[in-house]
Amino acid sequence: MSDHPPIKALLRFLDQRLLGKQSEVRLSLACLLSGGHLLLEDVPGVGKTTLAAALAEGLGLDSNRIQFTSDLMPSEITGGTIFDRQSQDFMVRQGPIFTQLVVADEINRATPRTQSALLEAMSESSVSIDGKRYPLDSAFTVIATQNPALHTGTYLLPESQLDRFTMCLSLGYPDPVFERQLLSRGDAGIIANAPDLPTGQLMYWRDAVSNIHCSDSIIDYLHRLLAESRNNDQLSLGVSPRGGQQWLAAARAWALLAERDHVLPDDIQAVAVPVVTHRCVAKSQSKEACASAVAGMLESVPV
Repeated sequence: MSDHPPIKALLRFLDQRLLGKQSEVRLSLACLLSGGHLLLEDVPGVGKTTLAAALAEGLGLDSNRIQFTSDLMPSEITGGTIFDRQSQDFMVRQGPIFTQLVVADEINRATPRTQSALLEAMSESSVSIDGKRYPLDSAFTVIATQNPALHTGTYLLPESQLDRFTMCLSLGYPDPVFERQLLSRGDAGIIANAPDLPTGQLMYWRDAVSNIHCSDSIIDYLHRLLAESRNNDQLSLGVSPRGGQQWLAAARAWALLAERDHVLPDDIQAVAVPVVTHRCVAKSQSKEACASAVAGMLESVPV
């Protein structure tokens, strides 16, 4: 297929920008190819913003970075109306959300009211300003970063907003070999050039993902996994129907990255943890328990 060479070039570029994180890079790209939004959760300084910037550059998307702080107001994200003295009338001033890719940095440092300014945009690709809706770009995507909730000055994202993110990933500390390379070369050593992708390549790939074949047996397998998440003894909240749709879309994207035109059970399993874990709530309120429950589901539910 003609779309595979540019995908391989894009992956090479991303791997050079983020050393030793091939799995996380591929999952992140699969998330964007599926049309989903991405949440990167980890301690500061492990490359969350670097990955977000590399995805924007590699895909050739216009992007805006919004630094979330405790005093950030919703209108500073969406925009608002201002009075124009020349025309003696009110005009709409569009905020930084009107772009193709928004990097919402440290999203959990803002108040819940400000975080909610992203909800409509993420679910409907539009923004309401003074009662009027304004459509966003067809490629609109949010990549949000957040520090763990135990860090000072953070607010937990509500389940309704977490469910809008197709995947939640943690990068973790780099392997010692790659960390030494990073220390040796520094930022100046990054010489990777982004691939020259045609305009609209992301939307072309998203169309290709939506056309990846998914058999009835795969649908049945995923349906059993969804049911298990809602009846699991360790979980008080399972995967929503929207989560199931995004799980299937991510599996289709994973199949595309593997150069296949159909979904296998392996694809469902490969994206399960980043798609499912942040949507579930363990009875013990532990993220580790959620991950354990998801792993148990994949083992116990027959293919």
